[in-house]
Amino acid sequence: MTALHRHQIAHVRESAWDRLLRADWDAQARSCLAHWAERGLPLVVTRQPADLPEGEIAMGLCAPARWGHRRLALRVRWAEVLYFDEFPRLDQLVTQLPRGTWAAARELVAALRACGATARVFGSHGWQALSGLPHVREGSDLDVWVAVDGPVQADAAAAAMQAFEAPARRLDGELVLAGDAAIAWREWRDWRSGRVSALLVKRLRGPSLGPLTLTGPPDRPLLVDVDVEGAGAGEVARIAVDLDLAGAASAGERSHAVGAAEVSA
Repeated sequence: MTALHRHQIAHVRESAWDRLLRADWDAQARSCLAHWAERGLPLVVTRQPADLPEGEIAMGLCAPARWGHRRLALRVRWAEVLYFDEFPRLDQLVTQLPRGTWAAARELVAALRACGATARVFGSHGWQALSGLPHVREGSDLDVWVAVDGPVQADAAAAAMQAFEAPARRLDGELVLAGDAAIAWREWRDWRSGRVSALLVKRLRGPSLGPLTLTGPPDRPLLVDVDVEGAGAGEVARIAVDLDLAGAASAGERSHAVGAAEVSA
């Protein structure tokens, strides 16, 4: 079975669309889904809730302007998936961005390539590339995610992203560590520089109270905020984990406090 991850896209069978379209949708949502079904457009894997029935995957789509930029949540069965794929790479979309962004985008591609990383474009620019319809609005960010294999590569990727300067677009996005631990690149940069004391980690699945195992500064704790299903609205559990030089932490080094603001995955 394919391992799921954030921002993963999936193409589904015709039978899946037939089943989904039989649900009780309003006219606008039904029109959007019918368009997606007719053209075989992909869905995106979303956060997987704790109560998800076995054999199902939580998915969704971000509709273009024609359907009010709505976000539609769907449940798809594993057997209904034709194949999984990814959002386009940034180098594939450069010329679809505003011209004033091209040079900065190409420099970012090169800088990430130099440290062995690749940016993939999600958000409105990514959806527009997939659907061929207008998703981008005035002031839309350029959203990218970059998979990194550890703190050294994360630092290099964050530095490359910080260097991005373009008048027409703000660069937003995530560094994805340890397979499924996504951290906003600006938060990573600020934590590594000591400007903030905590990181909010977004994960694909529900409750996760395990530490994010990273090699970090040995002289101060790595504070990890982890989304927790079932907590009160706006709550996450905060775990402080003292790291040694290898990034390991003992159970006795953990402390807990609740009350940080939750950020949706």
